[in-house]
Amino acid sequence: MRPEVVGISEPKPKSPPESAASGPVHSEQWSVSGMHCAACVSRVENALLTVPGVRAARVNLAIERAEVDLVGQVSAEALVAAVRAAGYEARPAAGNREDDRLLRERNVTALWRRFVIAASLSLPVVVLGNFGMLAPLRGWLPLHLQNVLMLAFAIPVQWWAGAQFLRGGWNGLRRGTPDMDLLITVGTLAAFSYSTVATLWPAGFARAGIPPHTYFDTAVVIITLILLGRLLEARARASTSQAMRRLLDLEPRLAHRVRDGVESDVALDRVAVGDVLQVRPGEQVPVDGVILEGHSSLDLAMLTGEPIPVEAGPGDRVTGATLNQTGAFRMRAERVGKDTVLMQIVRLVERAQTSKAHVQRLADRIAAVFVPVVFAIASLAVAAWAVFGPEPRLAHALLTGVSVLIIACPCALGLATPTALVAGTGRGAELGVLVRDAAALESAGDVRVLVFDKTGTLTRGRPEVVALVPMAGTTADALLALAASAERNSEHPLAGAIVREAESRRLRIVTPQDFAAQRGRGIVALLEGAAVLAGTPLFLGEQGIDVNGLSAERAELEAQAHTVVGVASNGALLGWIALSDRLKQGAREAVAALEAQGIEVWMMTGDNERTALSLAAEAGIAPARVRAAVLPEAKASRIAELQARGLRVAMVGDGLNDAPALAQADLGIAMGNGTDVAKEAGDLTLVRSDLAAVPLALGLARRTLQVIRQNLFWAFVYNMIGIPVAAGALVLLFRVGGPVGPVFGWQGELNPMLASLAMALSSVSVVMSSLRLRSYARGGVTAGR
Repeated sequence: MRPEVVGISEPKPKSPPESAASGPVHSEQWSVSGMHCAACVSRVENALLTVPGVRAARVNLAIERAEVDLVGQVSAEALVAAVRAAGYEARPAAGNREDDRLLRERNVTALWRRFVIAASLSLPVVVLGNFGMLAPLRGWLPLHLQNVLMLAFAIPVQWWAGAQFLRGGWNGLRRGTPDMDLLITVGTLAAFSYSTVATLWPAGFARAGIPPHTYFDTAVVIITLILLGRLLEARARASTSQAMRRLLDLEPRLAHRVRDGVESDVALDRVAVGDVLQVRPGEQVPVDGVILEGHSSLDLAMLTGEPIPVEAGPGDRVTGATLNQTGAFRMRAERVGKDTVLMQIVRLVERAQTSKAHVQRLADRIAAVFVPVVFAIASLAVAAWAVFGPEPRLAHALLTGVSVLIIACPCALGLATPTALVAGTGRGAELGVLVRDAAALESAGDVRVLVFDKTGTLTRGRPEVVALVPMAGTTADALLALAASAERNSEHPLAGAIVREAESRRLRIVTPQDFAAQRGRGIVALLEGAAVLAGTPLFLGEQGIDVNGLSAERAELEAQAHTVVGVASNGALLGWIALSDRLKQGAREAVAALEAQGIEVWMMTGDNERTALSLAAEAGIAPARVRAAVLPEAKASRIAELQARGLRVAMVGDGLNDAPALAQADLGIAMGNGTDVAKEAGDLTLVRSDLAAVPLALGLARRTLQVIRQNLFWAFVYNMIGIPVAAGALVLLFRVGGPVGPVFGWQGELNPMLASLAMALSSVSVVMSSLRLRSYARGGVTAGR
């Protein structure tokens, strides 16, 4: 096995998003700071869409990234101004991944500092507010002085530690786009303002017959707990993208460049195409290139997920960031900077992480109206308890309203999908599975039929000539030399095998004067004035060649699962060339794993039926699910036939001929060693070429989708239960003749402090649920559905 550079092309939509009227569309990545919930995501997206030239915008809360599709030239200042007008900050993300990491670390540090100070100041407020009424304490610290002390401790918590909530809430109110910051702001300010008035004007409360109770502890504890929640959430969100950081950390910082026989260390960004580099044992290959001299053993785990060493020598291609284990070698740089496989993988993963699943769009629409609905529910709850509630009614109504506002945070809703998407796609990249977008994950979850191409997908893709059967009057060498000359300009694997065999026999190979290929059928070449045909028996027959010669020998070769190519010149058959392409190692196990997931496995090939059935039997594919002699243009229509039966179909291929079928399938899976065209048409790209990656990819996609659905379910359930409880539903159940009485003395009220704790835990639990995907391994592939 030889290591090779895997060309990963940028993903392209199945329908190009451009028109003559609008011009080509290009995408840019932006870092956006200040977002906290699904409403923030909607606000940023809507703000970006107001900028002329912005075709689409997709924002990921988990990694604080926005991908913007632009038509023509759009100034960065216009995008930044639009995001800033919505209350957030944006800056170009491309090339600033290290800056992004440092910024996230600074944000976590700032949150930690605010939380520690808020907790330190909140502790005496809680002690005074809950234990200050005790008789021994009242003896030496009057109630009014207690309230003044609590006010002094609460002011920095409310106005400094909670300043980010106040700013966010004010921006949302000012622009008519309320979000969770406004919920927190109104809730805490209500408790703080009520308590401040009770502290500074107790006489007024006394004249109104209202006890001058204070709720400073409620305001400061809510802010402290929400800061704690955001701190835990920020740390957990950073963990979801840990796989991406591990990929980026693989890139070495220096390279040993050799010029005029002198070796010097240079920064990686100074390496140019064509530079000669020295790679020593134990070092990482700096960039993609080809070995010039020396031999070594390479660890390709960065690409394949498998730490299996692969031998490499002169002429072999190597990939940047793979590990050189034993020997030393010199290489020529061929791809550097953003063109290396590593950086292409990173870009693909980033694009997938900023895409949106259809189910997430539903969550975004709900979030857009969620906050106004919550304010309406809180207002109704306050009004109802102020009129019908127990004494002191105003205080009880205030706390009920605050509880509703605090518990009804859409954070969990906004994080449910993106955190799972980030963790799942990141883990996939580590395992050699690249996902184009969230829609591909959803398609993978519904796949019921998987169709394999044969050559290069189920088989090794490197056929060999195994038999030459010339007609009378023609020698085997003459037959092979003529076929090799005709096939010299063809890129088909069978053509390559014929040329290699002729070269190994040192036969004379000439260049054809003219050449034309019919995909999946054969070729026509003009050699020294003679028309030479090489291709399938069907192709030769269509060209008027009598293919009945040596039919018994041809039938025997086909029965042995060999592919037979006929060669004809000047209208006469010259003989048959038999080629064999062995089944890939692990193909039978991969088919069994897919069947265990409940997926029907089919095979489609342009080869003859005998060869196809023989190889399918070896792979464990049922004869009824084999389609042979399928022309390239018919592969897509065969996929469409399966889809017409109501089946969700995935197609696995690696060649130019497979691109239409990959595009037609509900899920196109491109093998990483295939052509760029195949990968552009694929929804999933498998970096390594072994078939075990296919059930692994589908298993990971299904598991990611399962986690997304679980997250959204629990996020919805949390709000469906939490809001009624906060509004006092249990109080009514316990007190107004309901079948259930108080539980352990609890009357059904939800303290705002408990509401804030529940809100914080809901967000953290969603992120922690997504982090389970980071440990996904092959053992999960056959776990069923």
